[in-house]
Amino acid sequence: MDLKPYLNRWTVFGAIAVAGILLIITLIIIGWTSPRFTPDVGFAPADLTMIPAPTHTPNVTIAPTLDPSLVTPTLAPGAIGIGAYVQISGTEGEGLRIRSIAGLTGDTVFFGGESEVFLVRDGPQTADGYTWWYLVAPYDENRAGWAAAEFLTVVPSP
Repeated sequence: MDLKPYLNRWTVFGAIAVAGILLIITLIIIGWTSPRFTPDVGFAPADLTMIPAPTHTPNVTIAPTLDPSLVTPTLAPGAIGIGAYVQISGTEGEGLRIRSIAGLTGDTVFFGGESEVFLVRDGPQTADGYTWWYLVAPYDENRAGWAAAEFLTVVPSP
């Protein structure tokens, strides 16, 4: 088969011209008319921490002093206090209302189950004839609120 009549210079230039026109049309339709992607993140500078070189520190022994404001009082065994772990008891299986504020007028945040353990974070406050303690579940910081001491028993820390 003889291809020489099909490969003259006008055929080659025509094919290149058609390919160029198709390329320009493709760029106009797809490339130049579509919106550019702009990330929503913006500029985020890198954090750089400068660590100074170590210096010579003289070997000085400081005599400890007792600051009464820093002394943590020790609780009597069985006494409820900040930092103690308490367990809900005496509700006959019905659970205890944990409230948003100390007192019977506070909204119930959730029900604490019988034998559920909490960490005491604040208190005591007296309201409506009860002593109230602010409790936080050790496994979930969102389970927190005020509970009456009458239904709490001190337990050893886990």
